[in-house]
Amino acid sequence: MDSILSRLPRPIDANVLVGFETSDDAAVYRLTDEMALVQTVDLLTPVADDPFTYGQIAAANSLSDVYAMGGRPISALSVLEYPGTGDFEVLEQILRGGLCAMAEAGCAVVGGHSIADEQIKFGYAVTGVIHPAKIWKNVGARPGDVLLLTKPLGSGVISTALKHGSAEESWVSAATQTMVGLNRNAAEALYEADGWEVGKSPIHAVTDVTGFGLLGHAREMASGSAVSFRIDHQQIEYLTGAIEAARGPFFSGGLKNNRNFLQSNVEFASSVSEEFRALLFDPQTSGGLLVAVPPESANEALKALMLRGVPARVIGEVLAQQPMSIEVI
Repeated sequence: MDSILSRLPRPIDANVLVGFETSDDAAVYRLTDEMALVQTVDLLTPVADDPFTYGQIAAANSLSDVYAMGGRPISALSVLEYPGTGDFEVLEQILRGGLCAMAEAGCAVVGGHSIADEQIKFGYAVTGVIHPAKIWKNVGARPGDVLLLTKPLGSGVISTALKHGSAEESWVSAATQTMVGLNRNAAEALYEADGWEVGKSPIHAVTDVTGFGLLGHAREMASGSAVSFRIDHQQIEYLTGAIEAARGPFFSGGLKNNRNFLQSNVEFASSVSEEFRALLFDPQTSGGLLVAVPPESANEALKALMLRGVPARVIGEVLAQQPMSIEVI
């Protein structure tokens, strides 16, 4: 997709403040000097056995891109693919779960679109609002910054283990809890920690960690910022059961694709074992925010996150650009 997008013409509208040039989490379109729209769309195949929970997760995952830009979601359109002969009581529970999460976010579901398809997929096109001068982007990280991660890793390998009947109940419970959790608290905490002086914001770059895994989204941030990252795998929090699930033998196609695409951009220390390498490539569903902040602002940001119950950690640092985009120690 990167190679295709690079060949397409860029928007020439001056009100497009964030387009697809840097593979950011959402688009931003300026309406006035005081307000811009944040727009994103996402959908998922089932990642939970319970349909209500699946709907919650799909909604949280769709909302995450707006939070990653620093925006406030206001409305959403559902996007659904469902078998024409499927169980409509199950479908009702999926929709109810999505509505529950959207209500928690204060985001109104105002309609949607559905297609008959044998493979279930569900998500939302979400619209948010933001001040044009207060946008977080996935580029802007600077040498010397520290990297924060606001959620533990491992939802992908646990979901895959669940599909193969090899996930323990405690693993599924931990993964479900993190996937249904909105990134709203993390975004609001970072907003509080940000002084919002134009050009002096301590929040240099933000992205959410989803389908491309931690390393995929980190690579986008590093490449777009013309820097390199050093990530300490021992400082990352992993979900209960994630390390065991990452020992296989089942891996999703997404994890394999991420590894194949990214391996030439990542250098692992010999001490990083195979299960941790897999977890860093693992596609996440409704994952946390990856944030680059200067070291003098890190403690304030962590304190604000902790006060809102967000288990953020410092997981690495930003370096001057090196031949390799990411070094994992």
